[in-house]
Amino acid sequence: MKGNDIRKGNIIIFKGAPHKVLDFQHRTPGNLRAFVQCTLRNILNGTQCDTRFSSTEEIEVADFFTFDASYMYFDSAGFHFMNSQTYDEVLLSAELVGDAKYYLQDGMVVQIATLENQPISVTLPKTSIQVVADTMPELKGATVSNSPKPATTESGLQLSVPNFIKVGEKIVVDTQTGEYISRSTE
Repeated sequence: MKGNDIRKGNIIIFKGAPHKVLDFQHRTPGNLRAFVQCTLRNILNGTQCDTRFSSTEEIEVADFFTFDASYMYFDSAGFHFMNSQTYDEVLLSAELVGDAKYYLQDGMVVQIATLENQPISVTLPKTSIQVVADTMPELKGATVSNSPKPATTESGLQLSVPNFIKVGEKIVVDTQTGEYISRSTE
């Protein structure tokens, strides 16, 4: 994979160890060559580092196994999933799940990646349907301006929504950016 193709959630080999890409930014500073600034977390020991890759540099992708799993529940031990093929229960720590916890819903099918039989990442569907639990009331006559207002979903996710969204409405949220997409038709 080229440096330009790095995305959040990728698992790459960096300095001989598997690392998860936590954040990335493509940069093209003036007349210099383009590069990708990345924040990486070592999967084996949890250390975090920032590094740069040339946009044309070859990056080694980690050889890992993925499988579909259904989200079941959360307790003090962590997040519980069921492997869709073997029906085995898979336990993931809260640290590994991270911000994905805001999007998880009962029965949601996710992809879990494992490296040497250890879970290393969770990949969510592109969108999630959330119910708005708290937001400011709609302002009458504010339809002319397209200014968003803050909202909180039942899962605790905080985001900006259009002025016409009310408490109790179902909305579609992008799981990668955490941004409002549209009202839900479900």
